[in-house]
Amino acid sequence: MRLLADTNPLPETIDARLRQQLSFLIEVDRLKTVLRQSPLAAVNRRENDAEHSWHLALMVVILAEHADEEIDVGRTIELVLVHDLVEIYAGDTPLYDVEMGVDQAEREVVAAEALFGLLPADQATRLRALWDEFEARRTPEARFAKAMDRLEPLLLNWMARGGTWRTPGVTADDVRARKAVIGDASASLWAAGRELIDEGERRGWSRPGRDVATG
Repeated sequence: MRLLADTNPLPETIDARLRQQLSFLIEVDRLKTVLRQSPLAAVNRRENDAEHSWHLALMVVILAEHADEEIDVGRTIELVLVHDLVEIYAGDTPLYDVEMGVDQAEREVVAAEALFGLLPADQATRLRALWDEFEARRTPEARFAKAMDRLEPLLLNWMARGGTWRTPGVTADDVRARKAVIGDASASLWAAGRELIDEGERRGWSRPGRDVATG
């Protein structure tokens, strides 16, 4: 794929390292074009990945006090800002699309190598490490970042009175199963998320699960 910066090359008089960094920043402007399935709360259109990443960063700032483990807020913000960059090349994989999910990990690893490789070596290594940390969820920061990644569309679907919960074949139990990872980082946020899912089921915004009360 031709880089965006190649369509109007930066002046050679700019320092080589800085020119490489600026080219990367121009390339990631593509994130604004990657549409997700989640509907926006404010207007009738779908969210894009850049909007999603910004929203997650703000959620980390506002909701950090609900983390079950102490987290480094700054590092957690870095994780949520980096985690979806690979979708520039790999595309968005909808949460409830089982078929697309089969090769998601493989597609995203290839994308990570290509995209982060545009940066100077030291920064490429650092951003790749952040992306790997988010995916592995072995740190408190990564677990909380993942929780925000699942909570944000849950809020948007609540505001849309169902949204992607109405995906064909998906039940309220499926939603609960996919969102349960929130509980790995915050019992209180998962309790709130469960209440939204359960109430949405009671209102008919998703297909019934086995048990509204217990999930």
